[in-house]
Parts: sequence; structure tokens; C-alpha cells
Amino acid sequence: MHPIPITACSTINACGIGTDALHQGLLSGKHALRPPRLVDIAFQTVAGEVKEDLPNIDPSIPHFASRNARIALAALNHAPDGLLTAVQTASARYGAHRIGVVIGTSTSGIYETENAYKSLEDSGHAPDAYSFPHQHAWVATAHFLKHQLALKGPCYAVSTACSSSSKTIACAQRLINSGVCDAVLTGGVDALCRLTLQGFKSLELVAEQPCTPLDENRCGINLGEGAGLLLLEKPAPEFSHCVHLLGTGESSDAHHMTAPHPEGKGAASAMGAALKQATLSSAKIDYVNLHATGTLKNDASEMRAMEAVFDPTIQCSGTKGLTGHTLGAAGGIEAIISWLALTHRFKPGTCSLKNVDESFKCDVLKDALPDRPLQFAMSNNFGFGGNNTSIILGWKHA
Repeated sequence: MHPIPITACSTINACGIGTDALHQGLLSGKHALRPPRLVDIAFQTVAGEVKEDLPNIDPSIPHFASRNARIALAALNHAPDGLLTAVQTASARYGAHRIGVVIGTSTSGIYETENAYKSLEDSGHAPDAYSFPHQHAWVATAHFLKHQLALKGPCYAVSTACSSSSKTIACAQRLINSGVCDAVLTGGVDALCRLTLQGFKSLELVAEQPCTPLDENRCGINLGEGAGLLLLEKPAPEFSHCVHLLGTGESSDAHHMTAPHPEGKGAASAMGAALKQATLSSAKIDYVNLHATGTLKNDASEMRAMEAVFDPTIQCSGTKGLTGHTLGAAGGIEAIISWLALTHRFKPGTCSLKNVDESFKCDVLKDALPDRPLQFAMSNNFGFGGNNTSIILGWKHA
């Protein structure tokens, strides 16, 4: 596998629109969580809901109009990040048929389906513009982005819960390295909905107050929404200055439908595979962005895996206390967090962390550390059913 340059990226989440908003949120260490406004729920919690007004979908394609598509469009159109321009440039350079779209999601357009059922219940019919394949289906947002950008390459979705969009990055790597595509728009998009809020509540995993990943008193997650989109292109001399995708590792331990393996065996396997593909020893990694959801079992499992792979001096943090757990978008957003750490020379902290669980042996960062040049960073995302993915970003090997 050749290192793959990341030539552009953009995001939207509870911190705001664009990579700069996320960067400033990471430096501030102040969470962006608040009581949900999008949906009514019968229990107390806070969520990483996008607060900005979202762009409307072109009225000529009303069947694509969903919150998920509008979130994706907000990230794509954020001019300072230059993602739209980069995709258009790549399309002109390689041809639209050589550009793929692979998007991870967990909820996709469930929010629209919930509203359609409410309309059906109240009025006897669903909204005229409602379209299950173009709004709800997992591939709906990928198809919307392909249409919006007039691309003609491979287009599909990945839905493996919380690891969805880190797996799409691995898919993009394979599409480029195999010669199927010259560039791939990848990452993930997820919108809040009633199903996930109430579903995680039924699992007794939802925290009432802002979550505290890795804390000795952690008590659950806060859900979030957003998008993390990245453009990966085939290697070229003009991209030598870019952060590169150096390695990916995937595993499926299938220990339990929702709970991770208590010793983190699958997670450790994914991290080891990413290191092997990147031809790096664990000692070369400068920072690890942890999955760190804030639940008792997930955080403990991940830290057992970290201890199996890394020396205790490894510096790491979890950022879901800032944005909430964005589920299928988490891998894309957190890949961008690692990209920000590399490009802006800092190590993110763990928002809302007070006292690190004393059983954790690695160096968990409470606060962001500025002026810390990084060469290599790892990002972990682990989903239901033991779907584990680790990716390594960094500057090309000297």
C-alpha cells in the first residue's frame, strides 16, 4: 500500500462549520453539547447537535432533501476549507469516471422516515417529497454527493456503526492503490434522530450531563451529529507537502452484539495491522486519538488494547466530550482531528475529563498541548459487533 495524500477535508459538527471551528474547539477544551432541539425526548441528556442553519437542497432534486444530505452539503460548500474546489479540480484532472464516493453512516435519513411516519399517523399520508431510497437508505447521501458533484466513479456506503467512516477511508485507500480510482471523496455523515437517542437510552448508555470519556466517574455517552469529509488522491509530487494516509487496520472480533471484547483483542489487532501496513513501530506514533465513548466497558476495553500495543508513555486523548459521539461520522471527523493535530502541531485534550481512571496506564491528556510537532498520529474507531478500525496519518516517511 502506497501512502495516499489527503488533499482537502472539511467538517461540520457541534463546534461549527469547517476545520477552523473544530480546531478552535479542540484548543478551548469547552464542550459544545446542549439539550436536543431537533427532536422531543422523554429523558434528560445533552447532544452534539449542529446549531448552524443548513443549506437547502436544490429544489430540482427534492427527493434528496434530508438532514443528512444538508449536513454533508454544508461541509462540502465551506469555502475556506476548499473541499469543493479540490473535488472539481480532481474531476477535471482525472475525469469524473475516475473519482469515487464512499461514505459511512449509521443513521442516514432515519430522521426523515420518522417524520414521514408522524405525517402518516397524523394525516393519513406521507409527505409527497419523501423518498426512502434517496433519503433513508444508507447509500442515499453518497448518491447525493455523487449527483451534486457530477461524478461517475464507484459510489457506495459503509455502515458498521461507530467504525463506519474510518472503514470508508480504508476503502478509499484500496480503490486508489488498486487503480480503480484516482481520487475518492470519503468520510462519514450522520444526523441525530429519535431512534438512536432512545435506542442508546434503552441500552442504559446515555449520560444525562456532558460525558466524561476516560474519567473514573464516566457514566455514558452523548450522541452527536455532523460530517467529516476527506478527498484522497493518488500520489503525485505536488502532494508531497500533504498529510498522508499511511496505514489502515481492520478487525472483527464478534465478541458481542454491542459490547466490546473486555481485553480489547479486536482493537489491538486493528492497531497492530495499521502499524504493520504503515511499516511503523508503535514507538513511532506521537499521538493516538482514542475512540473513548465515555462508557465503562468501551473505554476500559480500548485502554487494555492500548496497553497491549503501546508503551505507557504514549500520549492519547478522546474528543467525543467536545462534539458528542457522531456515530457513523465519528471516523471521518476524528481523522480530521488527527489531520489538524499534524498540520497545526498540537495534541488535543480530553474535554470534561477531571480524574483519569487509575486503572488506565497510558498518558491520557486532559488539556490540549500546543507547539507539539507530530510526525505520525493514529485514530481509533470501534463499532458494534466488534467492527474495529485504526488508521495512521502522518507526513511521508523521510
